[in-house]
Amino acid sequence: MSDRSAATFSNYLIYSAMAVFTLAFFLYAFSVAWQRKSGSRTTKLANGQMVLAFILLTAGVIFRGISAHRVPWGNMYEFSITGAMAFCGAFLFVLFKYRLDWLGLPVSIAILLTLGTAITLLYRPSAPLVPALRSTWLVIHVSAAIISGGVFLLANTIAATYLILDKYERSSGRPEWAKKIPTLEYLDLLCYRLVAFVFPLWTFAVIAGAIWAEQLGVDIGVGIQKKLGHLLHGWHMQRIFTPV
Repeated sequence: MSDRSAATFSNYLIYSAMAVFTLAFFLYAFSVAWQRKSGSRTTKLANGQMVLAFILLTAGVIFRGISAHRVPWGNMYEFSITGAMAFCGAFLFVLFKYRLDWLGLPVSIAILLTLGTAITLLYRPSAPLVPALRSTWLVIHVSAAIISGGVFLLANTIAATYLILDKYERSSGRPEWAKKIPTLEYLDLLCYRLVAFVFPLWTFAVIAGAIWAEQLGVDIGVGIQKKLGHLLHGWHMQRIFTPV
């Protein structure tokens, strides 16, 4: 397979994944709106579509790397599709471990928004890396950042759900469609566990980014200041989601 064919095939796989994610979104929406019990046939079908879409998206990322003979993280388009893959992978892990079927609706929306932005605004043709990015630290720093970003986005999705439900419970109570969602205490604990689990990896990604910047000849003082700001922001977010 030629490089051009691999790049084209990657694009087709990304488009196919988006189509399957869209189908999963409608199935989740139907399940939330019309079915009171979790684990229904519609929900299982939607979960299956998410698994299929994850496989297609992963294959699209792999063929993108094959077409350029490098890791597929050389620009924001590739970072976005790989980040969406990590986000979906984190969701599937939580889905099958904790059976959080309801989470598929906001997750599918977020993934579609990410992929839609990637292919419409961020797309770049497959090409070799610029000299500044040809470093082992690209693999180390960006892979850690992508995994961390995927898990953080999942935690943010759960946190947003928590805030919405908290507002409902403080006023007139949960609507019918929200009664299948776990308690606020459960959501709070799950969000905290995700953030606490991935925070050390994010810390490593920040440190690796500073080292990479120094190797590129960037003023290490400026690099450390920026990365320290990222680290402090992540620490602040962890404090926010720590159960009281």
